[in-house]
Amino acid sequence: MSPSLRSGPYGSKAAAEDGIASVQKNGEAARLEHKTASDGRFYFNLMAGNHQVVASSQMYKAAASRDEGIAAVKANGPTATLKA
Repeated sequence: MSPSLRSGPYGSKAAAEDGIASVQKNGEAARLEHKTASDGRFYFNLMAGNHQVVASSQMYKAAASRDEGIAAVKANGPTATLKA
């Protein structure tokens, strides 16, 4: 299963495409922040080089599932295949 990532809204298609490029560029281990929500669920943030959050993952019930999502981003993030 591929992780679901979400970001803030973009004002134009070009800005959204820049956001996609940032996800592809920043999907490396050093830029993935492991997080735990206040309700105990797990998620991760994808960080840009300037330490801004590019995207956040879906919520996971287990840390191991979050870690599988991170592995999927690291493996698939740099690909050129995009889903709308």
